[in-house]
Amino acid sequence: MDFTPTEEQAAAAELAARIFGDLSTHERLTAAGTGSDAGLWKELCSAGLVAAVADTGLLGLVLLLEEQGRTTAQVPFAVSCVYGLLALTAHGSPEQRERLLPGIADGTVVVTGAVPGPGVRSVSGALTGVLPAVPWLRDATHVLVADDRRELWLVRVAEAAASEPVELTAPWSAGRLTLEGTPGEALGGPGAYEDLLATARTAFAGLQAGVCAGSLARAVEHTNAREQFGRPLAARQGVQLRAADAYMDTEAIRVTAYEAAWRRDEGLPYVTHALTAAWWASEAGQRVVHTGQHLHGGAGADLEHPVHRHFLWGRQLDAYLGGGGEVLQELGEAIVNGEPIVNGEAGT
Repeated sequence: MDFTPTEEQAAAAELAARIFGDLSTHERLTAAGTGSDAGLWKELCSAGLVAAVADTGLLGLVLLLEEQGRTTAQVPFAVSCVYGLLALTAHGSPEQRERLLPGIADGTVVVTGAVPGPGVRSVSGALTGVLPAVPWLRDATHVLVADDRRELWLVRVAEAAASEPVELTAPWSAGRLTLEGTPGEALGGPGAYEDLLATARTAFAGLQAGVCAGSLARAVEHTNAREQFGRPLAARQGVQLRAADAYMDTEAIRVTAYEAAWRRDEGLPYVTHALTAAWWASEAGQRVVHTGQHLHGGAGADLEHPVHRHFLWGRQLDAYLGGGGEVLQELGEAIVNGEPIVNGEAGT
């Protein structure tokens, strides 16, 4: 395996780091509240970073999402790339790709996902069910929904029976989507659901790696600047041990996400690798953001402090990925039953 970024991946990640660093500031995040930053989203699309994912693959997307996570930038970057661009590229028909991919690339079409979609039924392409918390639904034009038979359907938000805002732990512009005989457009065939779910887990693990790296960087800066009894907090062994453990957890999330993404891009079996990355992101991710907040002492309890956003994002990603115990159980079952999917094609 080789996780060395290509020239295109490295250039995209560098550009993303610059844009997120310049525009996803504490002041702008405060002004956005729990909504998205429309100006930042426009800048990312204008710079071609969404379109670039078609060429840089899932590993390229993971690198970009790390940069988003470092700054907890409030844009629908992960969902529109996973449930929109990558899903259509891998499983869409030529007509679907021609109609939707240009809009996804320039940001005028935003796709989010409800995968899995518990309780959603489909009858002849008409979907019925309630999706209580769809991330970035308030920004989305389309939602990729999985029904109770694990078939994928692309739904226009404007055609849903109801769409209303809800608040999650993290400010993800989420919403509650109600479907009542809502028309859906079929996407993909056998194996598409499993491939999409593994892709999403890998991508959101990459986002968690960035969230953890940002939290740890803030903790290191704080403990080096803050002094007690004439010595920086960072000079104390207890602080160093907590920070070292958080660093190792962050690296474990990163390397498992890289491996799963690289394997998908190479057309290798990767479902268990995606589950491994999701487990690390869920289990270790919540440890890291707790450490980041703890090492800030009293400042970490301040809801207005920037490190608190990393805490909220880390806990939200833990929940979104399914929680460590649930993911670990699914991973064990996948290992026992054998790897079922090779890049979206039904395997043995």
